[in-house]
Amino acid sequence: MTKTFKLAVIPGDGIGKEVIAAGMKVLSYLEEQSNDKFKFESDYFDWGSDYYIEHGSMIPEDGVETLKDYDAIYFGAVGDPRVPDHVSLWGLRIAICQGLDQWANIRPVEFLPGVQHRIAHPDPESLNWILVRENSEGEYSGIGGRNFSARPDEREVAIQSSIFTEYGCERIIRFAFDLARTRKRKKVTSVTKSNAQQYGMVLWDEVFERVSKEYPDVETDQWLVDAMAAQFVLNPESLEVVVASNLFADILSDLGSALAGSLGIASSANLQVDKRFPSMFESVHGSAPDIAGKGVANPIGTIASAALMLEDLGLHEEASNLHEAIRRTTAQGIITRDIGGTSNTEEITNAIINNLTL
Repeated sequence: MTKTFKLAVIPGDGIGKEVIAAGMKVLSYLEEQSNDKFKFESDYFDWGSDYYIEHGSMIPEDGVETLKDYDAIYFGAVGDPRVPDHVSLWGLRIAICQGLDQWANIRPVEFLPGVQHRIAHPDPESLNWILVRENSEGEYSGIGGRNFSARPDEREVAIQSSIFTEYGCERIIRFAFDLARTRKRKKVTSVTKSNAQQYGMVLWDEVFERVSKEYPDVETDQWLVDAMAAQFVLNPESLEVVVASNLFADILSDLGSALAGSLGIASSANLQVDKRFPSMFESVHGSAPDIAGKGVANPIGTIASAALMLEDLGLHEEASNLHEAIRRTTAQGIITRDIGGTSNTEEITNAIINNLTL
């Protein structure tokens, strides 16, 4: 019996449209080769900055509610010079993540063969770690405001509060430990700045210590975020599962992707772990308006995000095959210019399809 998966596809802005088209081409090929094992029913949503300019909002009022009917969300990118970044981000991506309680964000850091790495290490392709990002509160809680705008001499006041709840800390930390148990090396590294942020991040540290006692088989260590940034560069072989707050994991994932070669190869998943609502899958990179429409965008991050989506949908063999097809493609030197090659978006997409072994 054919299993049908309903996908909500949101290309978004800039190169999001191009890399989503590449990812959907790969998914269509996998569907064709599945011998009726599964199929995708995809609905496209034109939400993004163009929609905002026309309607005054990034998504319709009932947009998040509409997404609840899908099995997964496949997302491109958000950002446009015509719309302030905080408006586009909060109006689309964060609106979906918070509205659907996608509280766990995972961002693998993988050093692909054939890619120019930005790290001095004798065997970079042996490096493989994963960032676990608390995705619902912390520094991205959206709590605060601005006032006193009528004061003279630019004396307006802005307050931005970071919210850390014991509930939110515990569920993401426990998720990280459970994830570590599935990996060859069972280790979790917690990252905070609790020497300076003595309330919320001390609470995080205390929860980490408490939860870790339930996982005696998992190795642990704890770092301050500035020292952790140095560890990414100087001692990357020590990393396995790294769990951090919304902001810190966001920043560290960009550092990890840059060390691996480019943000263009970085995948991510915004997981609704409880399966109450769909999860959303997107590459880490932005909308890159400077290269949009030129056909040179790197589709690897978005296609790798499709592999994460396949895994979440229970298509484990297909996810593994797609992951290996990406590695074979880069090993053949078929890569975009951001990682040292000359291939365009279409050429890489076709090569990944050709390298799929089903």
